[in-house]
Amino acid sequence: MIKHTANAVWNGSVKEGNGTISTKSKVLNQQPYSFKTRFENGNGTNPDELIAAAHAGCFAMALSLILGQNGFTPDTIEAQADVTMDPSKLELTHSHLTLKAKIPNISIEKFLEIANAAKDNCPISKVLNLTISLDAQLL
Repeated sequence: MIKHTANAVWNGSVKEGNGTISTKSKVLNQQPYSFKTRFENGNGTNPDELIAAAHAGCFAMALSLILGQNGFTPDTIEAQADVTMDPSKLELTHSHLTLKAKIPNISIEKFLEIANAAKDNCPISKVLNLTISLDAQLL
């Protein structure tokens, strides 16, 4: 088993308070977050943005893996995840993946089949309890 660790510290009320998020690797080291960074336009990160980053990164890696299993090596994979929050329910409702990829010698049909398999099977997709959609473009 592999375990990854992150830490959050929060001070004060939800609207006026603030906190920091850190990871064991120190890639995030006391990064600020607050109500304003999550629900307004404040400076810093927020949990939803970090989920979007994790989803985009995981999807890109899963796509590369499945492509390799099918005999293809991508030149480039550019993935973006847009995670939507419904503030009235305090619920993440949707993650939309946008993919642009350059993959030699692959048909559009095979590309879309593999891209959808990666969308459905990357570990972050499997853990998210929300709608996941995909727009995929072969360059």
